[in-house]
Amino acid sequence: MGRTMTLPLWTTAAVLVAAAAAAVAFGAAAEAGPQRILLDTDMDTDDLLALLYLLKQNRSEFDLKAVSISVNAWSDAGHAVNHLYDILYMMSRDDILVGVGGDGGISDSGTIYPNVGGYLPLIDQGMTTVGGCRYRQAIPLEGGGRLDKDTNFGIRRGFLPQGDRRYIPLQQPTAQQVMIDTISAGSTTVILTGSHTNFAIFLMTYPHLKTNVEHIYIMGGGVRSKNPTGCCPKNATSCTPQQCGDHGNLFTSYYTNPNAEFNIFEDPFSAYQVFHSGIPITLVPLDATNTIPINEEFFNEFQRHQSTSEAQYCFRALKMARDTWFNDQFYTSYFMWDSFTSGVAISSMRNDKNGKFGNDFAQLEYMNVTVITSNKPYAMHDGSNPLFDGRTTPKFGLQKSGVHSGHVQTGITDSFCLVKGSNKGRCEDGYTKEVSSPEAAYIRVATKAKPNMDKYSPLNREFFKSFLEALNLRENSGRFNIKTQFPLKREALYNPDFIKNQKVGRPVIIDMDMSPGDFVSLIYLLKAPIEVIDLKGILVSGNGWAHVASIDIVYDILHMMGRDDIPVGRGNTTALGTPTLGCNYASIIPQGSGGFIDSDTLYGLARSLPRSPRRYTAENSVKHGAPRSTDYPELRQPLAFEVWQSIKEQLDQSEKITILTSGPLTNLANIVLSDRNASSVIEEAFVVGGHIRDENDSKGNVFTVPSNRYAEFNMLLDPLAAKTILESSLDITLIPLVSQRKAASFQSILKALKHVDHTPESSFVHHLMLLLHDLQQKHQLYNHMDMFLGEVLGAVYLVEGLNIKPSSQPKPISIVANSTISTDGQIVVNKENTNSVKVLVDFSRVEYYNRVANSLGKME
Repeated sequence: MGRTMTLPLWTTAAVLVAAAAAAVAFGAAAEAGPQRILLDTDMDTDDLLALLYLLKQNRSEFDLKAVSISVNAWSDAGHAVNHLYDILYMMSRDDILVGVGGDGGISDSGTIYPNVGGYLPLIDQGMTTVGGCRYRQAIPLEGGGRLDKDTNFGIRRGFLPQGDRRYIPLQQPTAQQVMIDTISAGSTTVILTGSHTNFAIFLMTYPHLKTNVEHIYIMGGGVRSKNPTGCCPKNATSCTPQQCGDHGNLFTSYYTNPNAEFNIFEDPFSAYQVFHSGIPITLVPLDATNTIPINEEFFNEFQRHQSTSEAQYCFRALKMARDTWFNDQFYTSYFMWDSFTSGVAISSMRNDKNGKFGNDFAQLEYMNVTVITSNKPYAMHDGSNPLFDGRTTPKFGLQKSGVHSGHVQTGITDSFCLVKGSNKGRCEDGYTKEVSSPEAAYIRVATKAKPNMDKYSPLNREFFKSFLEALNLRENSGRFNIKTQFPLKREALYNPDFIKNQKVGRPVIIDMDMSPGDFVSLIYLLKAPIEVIDLKGILVSGNGWAHVASIDIVYDILHMMGRDDIPVGRGNTTALGTPTLGCNYASIIPQGSGGFIDSDTLYGLARSLPRSPRRYTAENSVKHGAPRSTDYPELRQPLAFEVWQSIKEQLDQSEKITILTSGPLTNLANIVLSDRNASSVIEEAFVVGGHIRDENDSKGNVFTVPSNRYAEFNMLLDPLAAKTILESSLDITLIPLVSQRKAASFQSILKALKHVDHTPESSFVHHLMLLLHDLQQKHQLYNHMDMFLGEVLGAVYLVEGLNIKPSSQPKPISIVANSTISTDGQIVVNKENTNSVKVLVDFSRVEYYNRVANSLGKME
């Protein structure tokens, strides 16, 4: 059952009454045992420091019961949840509940169904996990952004041990389940260090459980803050201030919104619900965190004091953040955001319980604050606000001309927010503003970090001392890291032992978006005889079915197959011709079940693969454009275009490259557009994707965009790239959807795999196929699983050729691009087009399935 929500208007009096009631309840609960804590985190670098600081506290005082993950901010669900499991395993805390995601929705009328996953801001949440990135586009996708957070700069896989807990489809507890179970079990303090989506949904759906929430500690916002970064040096004559003096810290969007801080900006409407919930709140905004930067003295002390695994892990992350910082101002622009908040929370909880007032680490005062969710003039209805636009009755029972009814920022380049002649915007979405109106919530606010009481210490803040002491305590310390967990395991690279002067087949590059079908295709190519196929390199797309951090799965597959010699290039994370900050077209992929969370974990199976010594890393060098060289620049992750150039340079004069694409055509289009000679060395391109309408008016497969009836995912994920390649002079063989569907029988492939020898790779593929088939039968969210199975046809056709008895036809085609989402990516047969592509129209199914299974079962 869902709940139709009508939001109350909280008054200051109501807040005070609720606070008093909660205080009484708290006093009774305090005597019963340790104070229970629930942390909602976005697993950013500083969140890791906050988490480990909490885990190091004396459990007789403070007991972290659960962690829920905020998945619409700095990290992606699949990577974040397994990262968290590994940290908890290291710290011997597998007892802590972990919640992430969920596939519930909110109806157009405002009914909230169970287990809304928090993938989208509340204002944009519909009935699925498909949607845009109105606010999240402010967070970079690559260096310094989500890629580095998902991998912890590449440190995570080389350091953390791996336990038994992992993401498993349809079994992973959701964020809402964990919040409900934890808070309903007893009085709980909630700490929020990410967006507020998860907790706002909880409060709106289960208001009767508010009385069990003792206090909320929030890192976020800026009330009276003045940003100290982006300022011009004194006496500078040719410097333009950037963020200097802003309330907020949106370094990607200060020219449209100088007022918001990232955590609140990721979902302002949810933050408003939390602030106005009537629960006592302590806010740790930029006002306070700006006064506790990671200075050089603290950094050096941390470097000298790393006596536990958790201290080592935190320092390595912090050091890599410093070494890859975009300018030379790290020590004045990187602050203890979430970690300081955890310290403020612990100190207040301890002092409140002991009847003391004040906080050991921060100066506190009460203020009247609200969260701005829309911009004046109110009730303007300009198409930016789905809570009001096109509705006779506002969603959630909101007031027609109230504070939520104005223009809502549509993105970081919203023209409404621009001020002519100024580099500072006017939008206030997410601004934690001090007000005197009835809209105010009366909350406690940290205004400044307290200085260290020890004047002779090199540490100038009291919390610096507490943080380093806590992380280096022997009590509650981590059991081991990956090297001490497996002391006999060596990080060895495995390369094939080819016979000297052995005849090799045609050079091949596979360009993949890391869907499950792509990994089967990769294994199939690796099993092909070297005399037939010489796999030279792999390019991965970051704008397809998996986030780019999933490149580590590619490395693990290669390691399993003994092919650590094959280079892997990281491609773009956005479609051709679209902004580097954004999610154009990639937003058509579900973020929950059957989408990103499953692809990023290979449906829970990625952790069963052997762990490769190779992995994504943020290591870099000045030579490649970095502001400074890191400690191991030779480990730098190559880009897709660099791998292409390297392979091309190694070719003999008579050699040409065959390319297999099984994802959006972004990488190949970039190669063709950036390398004038690319076409002359590409012998043939096998393109898996596209849909050509037939006499039966068959439909495409983009089930998430019902208005686009004839597109196929790989084409729609980057229509301009598809147009660039398919309308070029390249020799192209197209494996369209109609052919893929003939190769998409789970029953047939599973039957064929039953009768072959069991190799590690055939067993892995068999397990993956069984899992996908089982999920498809169990839940409608997995109805499209056979779509991935059909993608393997491209690799099989490339290797087997005439052996599968193919039938093809030349067709002159063109691609619809830069039109509308309802028509982009569609293929049109255009007889006026002078170029044509070969289209695979049929093949022998029996031969196909037998050859796939037999190849995987070969012992070579």
